[in-house]
Amino acid sequence: MQKTIWTITTLLLLGLLALPFCVKPPDYPKEPVIEFVSLSKNVLLQTPFGQDSVVITFSFTDGDGDLGFQDGEESIFIKDGRDTFQKPSYRIPYIDQQGAGNGISGEISIVVPTTCCTYTDPLTGIKIACENVPIAQDSVFYRVSIKDRSENISNEISTPWIRLICK
Repeated sequence: MQKTIWTITTLLLLGLLALPFCVKPPDYPKEPVIEFVSLSKNVLLQTPFGQDSVVITFSFTDGDGDLGFQDGEESIFIKDGRDTFQKPSYRIPYIDQQGAGNGISGEISIVVPTTCCTYTDPLTGIKIACENVPIAQDSVFYRVSIKDRSENISNEISTPWIRLICK
């Protein structure tokens, strides 16, 4: 009787120890999916040479795990939300695909330098930027997307508004 209880207990413990090895790989879509996580600050100074910056952090998933390019091709795209002008792009380092379940996830943080204040003259419709704006502050937000090696483009996320001090 004692031996039977011992055998059953041992088998149960071995079964419980094996459970973590039976976990199914994540089932992410093949195109990247991103979600906004955080912004390092909500006020930027318009300064020459990008002396001020903000850190944008977002999470990602990719079902086939093919993020990053070996040739350094750009894979993170930032747009100024005020006018959709493309900002300089960024690169995700090459990530090797491994195993049968290639789904990957993580977080990416990028440093985005400050931008110029913009102003459109209500009488003439002429848009001016940077040092020439007659306003003390502006606001900006950024739109972010990523691309994988299969050319799949992620959804686009937006940051919260950032106050931009012009002078």
